[in-house]
Amino acid sequence: MENLLKTELGYSDLKKAGSGGGCINEGVVYETDKGKIYVKYNSSADALALFNGEYESVSAILATNTVKIPKPIKVMKLPTGGAMFVMEYIKMRNNLSSQASLLGLQLAEMHKHNENMMKQAEKDAGNVTRKSDCELHYKTQFGFHIETCCGSIPQSNTWSSDWPEFYAGKIEFQISKIESQYHDRSARELWDRVLRKYSVLFDDLDVIYPALLHGDLWSGNVSESADGPVIFDPASFYGHSEYEFAISKMFGGFSSELFNSYHTVIPQTGRHKQRLELYQLFHYLNHWNHFGSGYKGQSIRILKNLVAFLCV
Repeated sequence: MENLLKTELGYSDLKKAGSGGGCINEGVVYETDKGKIYVKYNSSADALALFNGEYESVSAILATNTVKIPKPIKVMKLPTGGAMFVMEYIKMRNNLSSQASLLGLQLAEMHKHNENMMKQAEKDAGNVTRKSDCELHYKTQFGFHIETCCGSIPQSNTWSSDWPEFYAGKIEFQISKIESQYHDRSARELWDRVLRKYSVLFDDLDVIYPALLHGDLWSGNVSESADGPVIFDPASFYGHSEYEFAISKMFGGFSSELFNSYHTVIPQTGRHKQRLELYQLFHYLNHWNHFGSGYKGQSIRILKNLVAFLCV
């Protein structure tokens, strides 16, 4: 790996300065003649697709100029199999504490970035003397230009003009995978009942703007540095902004300061509690597929809650 880094990125000096990773990828910090870098690597056959999706996710978040995230450098195949993702090294503290309120504002601005460009483009539409930069870059649909992985499971991000339809496709994929892996139809039977009145869950919303999402925003993917809050390990796509915090309220969560500051920019709406459960459903099903039936109970509980709400 070190030789590949030197050859492909032109480092003359390379010294290991630390290590660490998660449940899916390994990681190592290097001191180089061009500054510190962090390298994630994985020997699986799917690692290249996983890291390419993450690279594009990071690049999209960086382009909003709203929240700090380690700058991507390069994704490369490993000669022994698998791939690695080279990125900027940022010295981070163990968790988010004093900067929670600031991160809430930054995430809200990230979520509104595409909406703001859309509205600016509408204002500029009557100006025939110039073409708005916003008009060239905003997204009118939900999805992403590349597959991204929430954990190690790829998400299809095929563009759709309809958010409820797009999200239902994400749930359908997870349930189909559960049926295939575990031969268990309990989630399918309940989901089919939810689908009968599924649109009710969104009928309090006049419009859902495609918002760029981190996609896997739990406390383990957030920290802070001397320069402000830092997010990392994204699995991005354009979706409903409410989706973002579903996983954060499952595992560890964030302080109330983050949510309070966020909602000064993006207020909560009528059926947000029911949609929170709906959006958490994806993550519980995804964990069921990753780690086994220990997550079945939470998945079935949410499905039963949704059925009960919709059948009142």
